[in-house]
Amino acid sequence: MKRLFDLLLAISVGALFIVPMIILALLVRLTSKGPALYWSDRVGRHNNIFSMPKFRTMHVDTPAFATHLLEDADAYVTPVGSFLRRTSLDELPQIWSIMHGDMSFVGPRPALYNQDDLIALRTEYGVHELVPGLTGWAQVNGRDELPIPEKVKLDVEYLRRRSFRFDLYILWLTALKVLHREGVSH
Repeated sequence: MKRLFDLLLAISVGALFIVPMIILALLVRLTSKGPALYWSDRVGRHNNIFSMPKFRTMHVDTPAFATHLLEDADAYVTPVGSFLRRTSLDELPQIWSIMHGDMSFVGPRPALYNQDDLIALRTEYGVHELVPGLTGWAQVNGRDELPIPEKVKLDVEYLRRRSFRFDLYILWLTALKVLHREGVSH
C-alpha cells in the first residue's frame, strides 16, 4: 500500500509542479555554471548506493560533504540556491527517486555515501532495512541540527511506529514546517 501511495502522490505532485520545476531548472542554469540538477550518491535500503537528484544550490566545485560540515558554506551557494533551500524547492526532483523506487515520501533521509558514522548506527539498529524518504520523523524533529545518535534514535522510533497514519502525520508536519521555514537550510 505504501508503494502505491508513493506512486500516486509522486505522479500527482509531478504533474502539479512540472511547470514550476522547468522554471526553477532554467533559473539555476541562468544564474550559475553547470547543470540544473545535482545527482548526489546516497545510501538507500539495505545500504545500496543510488543517485538522488536535487536542484543544484551550490557551485559545481563544492566538496561533497554535508553542508553543515563545510567551512563557510555560504561561499558555495549559488545566487538562486539560497531561495531554493529556504523554500525546500531544491528537493522537488526527488520525486524521480520516489517514482523509481529508490525513495519513499516518508522514511529516514538518505545518508550521503560518506557519512560512515550515520550509516553504521542505522545498520546496527536495523534502520537500513527501510526505504529512505523525502521527509521523515527525524526531519520534522530537528533535521540537520540533530546530532547523529539523536537522529538515529528518531529513525528507530519511526521503524517501530511506521504505519500509513503515522506517514500522513509526518507529511502534515513537514508541510507545516516548510510553510513556516522551520529547520530549513539557509
